[in-house]
Amino acid sequence: MKTAVQQVFSELEELHPNLFNVYTTEGKEFINHFHKYLAMEKEQIYKALCRGHSDCGVFTMQSECDEYYNETYKPESNEEL
Repeated sequence: MKTAVQQVFSELEELHPNLFNVYTTEGKEFINHFHKYLAMEKEQIYKALCRGHSDCGVFTMQSECDEYYNETYKPESNEEL
């Protein structure tokens, strides 16, 4: 499953592959600038997941939240960008 931001990056990469070329200045700048939004989204999902599940008693340990997040949202390959 992709998050909304991951999906946007996938579509942008299809439409504008030059933005994701790590061998160009433009690509490096784009990735470095916008990668922070993937990190922000991950943190928001993670906090909501742990807070919600811990309130319901589903998960009791942070490691369980980590495992669930990684299984559900982490890309199988390095396709985040």
